[in-house]
Amino acid sequence: MSATFEFTPENLEQFKEILRRYPKKLAAMLPTLHLAHQQQGLITGEVELYVARILEVPVVDVREILTFYTLFFRRPMGRHHIRLCMSISCWIRGANQIKDFLTRHLGVDSGEILEDGSFSWEAVPDCLGACEMAPMIQLDKDYHGNLTPERIVSILNDVSNHADNTNAGTDEGTKAQEHEETN
Repeated sequence: MSATFEFTPENLEQFKEILRRYPKKLAAMLPTLHLAHQQQGLITGEVELYVARILEVPVVDVREILTFYTLFFRRPMGRHHIRLCMSISCWIRGANQIKDFLTRHLGVDSGEILEDGSFSWEAVPDCLGACEMAPMIQLDKDYHGNLTPERIVSILNDVSNHADNTNAGTDEGTKAQEHEETN
């Protein structure tokens, strides 16, 4: 059985600050989930129960939010996560070809993690809100558009080289993998 989730002392203080900004605890649901997601790297059942308890809401209220918003990871992801937009604008401008290229270039299908844990990716049906850049991806928190296979290789190399040069610390993807390894 996995350990129960609790905010770190620092994040508990941040949570208290979040609560001061809202007249009702329920209204603090999204920022509380973001804080938990940032700490844990994904939202597990234990995190759902904890958030429901500290916000004094039924766990179904938390689950409703998590099933509506796609940016909360419910399973471990790579240190860097790519979301390929497959909405109509991106599809018309070549998202299927980008999807095929990502599968070949990364060597894993949509929804999978590279063996070294560096990247995961998924083709998402939801519009990512940057149709003017179609076809486009969201890589971690950044948008990249007008994609070609060459541009994707350049973007991924830049991210990989930046991580190598900065000896990057633990980010959300790493936290998610650490969680999976310890449970």
